[in-house]
Amino acid sequence: MVFSQPSGKNKESLFGSSDKRNPTPTFRLKPKDTPPPSMPTADDLIDTARVVALPMRTKFRGITVREALLFKGPAGWGEFAPFPEYNDAEARMWLAAGIEAAFLGAPDPLRDTVAVNATVPAVPADEVAAIIARYPGATTVKVKVAEPGQTLADDVDRVAAARELVSTVRVDANGAWTVDEAIEAIAAIGDVEYVEQPCRTVEELAQVRKSVKALIAADESIRRSTDPMRVAKAGAADIAVLKVAPLGGMRSLIKLAGRLPMDVVVSSALDTAVGMSAGVAAAAALPNLHRACGLGTGAMFTRDVAVPFRVHEGAVELRSVAPSDDVPLASPDRTAWWHDRLRRCHAELMR
Repeated sequence: MVFSQPSGKNKESLFGSSDKRNPTPTFRLKPKDTPPPSMPTADDLIDTARVVALPMRTKFRGITVREALLFKGPAGWGEFAPFPEYNDAEARMWLAAGIEAAFLGAPDPLRDTVAVNATVPAVPADEVAAIIARYPGATTVKVKVAEPGQTLADDVDRVAAARELVSTVRVDANGAWTVDEAIEAIAAIGDVEYVEQPCRTVEELAQVRKSVKALIAADESIRRSTDPMRVAKAGAADIAVLKVAPLGGMRSLIKLAGRLPMDVVVSSALDTAVGMSAGVAAAAALPNLHRACGLGTGAMFTRDVAVPFRVHEGAVELRSVAPSDDVPLASPDRTAWWHDRLRRCHAELMR
């Protein structure tokens, strides 16, 4: 049972460690606490589920509609929305994160607001200003680069357009470059805060890091790895980009951040407002947070499931979220697809 206390010395669960020597917040209970709820069944989750389909302002990650399955628990709402390329073994972590949010709630916060970056998709340079305007007061912008079908010149122009408007620019290649392409592109793009996931593998990241002056950030190499610490062991990155859903929840993210010997940026996985609330809660509970987080992507939807996390003076406020009654729902076929996926991933969690 996911919510019961682990058995055995230092036994790990999806939601934290039972090691009493580890000060990181976990789900272990004090003796006086009420026993936790048992693991919800797949039917429990589907009984309250809503599968939503949110139209996007601009194509991002190759999609124009973001689908997500939302469900309700005693602590609020959770989100299950792994991208299609995630297999069930990977996607189960996204389900664990949603269950944590809905049945256990957020950890205690250390701050009420979280600084966020603007996010610029792979659009033409003349559209950059309009996108950044959706993030009032943001002083950091993340620019997507290495889009299939585009050129390095497109990337250079897009980054330059962002740099004219915002003081701090970071870029994200989503692992699309080879080592040689990354070295060439980083030199052409010029000064940036950091380059996120320039190449696919940890070994390639390490090669690029040794060859350039720019800081290197790891995203996919952490959230899609069976050993998230491998990036640190290989000296492959200066910064870790952590996301609640693929890491299995807010507390798992906080625990990992405490182990990594590098700065951490909390980012969204193109979450709805429900999922975003968990990302903001995790960032708000981190003891050390020094850089703007990627938690303003709600501005990329033309319609969210609730009032989105609006950026004000470059930050978003911590708050809980419940979906509106009139959320845009997915088709019956897509709803059935998501229900089936949840059942498979729930079975993986129970193994």
